[in-house]
Amino acid sequence: QLQLVESGGGLVQPGGSLRLSCEVSGPNLDWKVITWFRQLPGRSREGVACLPRERDSNSPSYGDAVTGRFTISRDNTKNTVYLQMNYLQTDDTAVYYCTARNYYCSLSEYDYPNWGQGTQVTVSS
Repeated sequence: QLQLVESGGGLVQPGGSLRLSCEVSGPNLDWKVITWFRQLPGRSREGVACLPRERDSNSPSYGDAVTGRFTISRDNTKNTVYLQMNYLQTDDTAVYYCTARNYYCSLSEYDYPNWGQGTQVTVSS
């Protein structure tokens, strides 16, 4: 069974940086794309960044609100996907989740069946 565990959230000042980690384990990881979402209370999840399968040689996908500020990457030796967040703004405050699906990137929450606990990111002075 696929398992994803998020970590790295915390409190950061506007303009600062934070790196989130998503440790992935389970079968058929080569088939999976890994995606970060975020959610504010009472709102639906917003797609942040999607990392394609390594074999596809495609570029990551980013939500409009984070393009140019956030970078998604992987470390295969650690089975971990990272979300580097720079130039953080108060609007980036949310619970951040990582999730996975087979084959192709999507930034729609409805395309992902499994969700973890998430990690809280708070941007405040």
